Amino acid sequence: MKAIEYRNGPDSLQLTEVDDPLPGPGEVLVDVAATAVNRADLLQSKGHYPPPPGASEILGLECSGRISAVGEGVEGLAVGDEVCALLAGGGYAEKVAVPAGQVMPVPVGVSLHEAATLPEVACTVWSNLVMTGGLGRGLLSAHARWGETELGAPRVLIHGGAGGIGSHAIQVCRALGARVATTAGGPEKVRKCRDLGADLVIDYREDEFPDRVRQWTDDDERGRGVDLILDVMGAKYLEPNIASLAPDGRVIVIGMQGGMKGELNLGALLPRRAGVLATNLRARPVDGPGGKTGICREVVDHVWPMIAAGDVTTRVSREIPLERAAEALSLLDSGESHGKILLTVD
Repeated sequence: MKAIEYRNGPDSLQLTEVDDPLPGPGEVLVDVAATAVNRADLLQSKGHYPPPPGASEILGLECSGRISAVGEGVEGLAVGDEVCALLAGGGYAEKVAVPAGQVMPVPVGVSLHEAATLPEVACTVWSNLVMTGGLGRGLLSAHARWGETELGAPRVLIHGGAGGIGSHAIQVCRALGARVATTAGGPEKVRKCRDLGADLVIDYREDEFPDRVRQWTDDDERGRGVDLILDVMGAKYLEPNIASLAPDGRVIVIGMQGGMKGELNLGALLPRRAGVLATNLRARPVDGPGGKTGICREVVDHVWPMIAAGDVTTRVSREIPLERAAEALSLLDSGESHGKILLTVD
């Protein structure tokens, strides 16, 4: 099959011939229609984010396509099924072998190509905001479930709202009844976040977000601040994130674009009874507690109906042929794309 290989950085990406993968027990083989470009692909191409042990060295954390072979012990999936899949690697290719538990049907109303934009963002957002953060499950308030008392709707801060994860997160939060603040860089991205339904959009080039968040939540009976923060920046935002939290709030760190090491002021954390969590999706096990199979099952049960109802939409910025993968990564690195970039195979 044809696949993208690399040596050192996104400029080294090139299309080459490699052996076809074979589905093992509990796996299916997917003929890839499209794969989405993620920041993790950019980091891996630079040598900063190696795949977990046993995973494909080929870039690509999600794809859509048609099942062409089914491994031993797989039930409920058949050759010819149109699917999308969460991957630990291997999406930048014509074929990929995937654990059956990480394969999901194409949501109603979404094209096969568009479906490639969903697995990574949907599983990242749902596993963090809902399964870990407790949004919509009554786990964040120490007193009562949101929406059922005078405490009102939860408030969530999403960093990078114009990106793939951020734009999806804004919509999921709104569908779950939360009020949403987000950060974005520049007027165009600010407008896009507002169009997605964000209640407050902070241009981080112009304002310090803790000040804007405190102003936004000044009338909140729970105290100033937001209940949950989804953060892709890491160390750079650690202190201002804590300053933006309401009592019993949580920061969930899913990226380190702003560095890996920061100073944690426990004196600011303790009075808020707050928490800072860091999670990773790619290295999770396939099965078991916190595994990808359970996450994918919840996404199909809860997020796919949101998409079918039109409450959550896909956002494709560009479609680029697989052989031009280097161009796609360069576009992502520039920060000029809004939504997801697709690499198309068929």
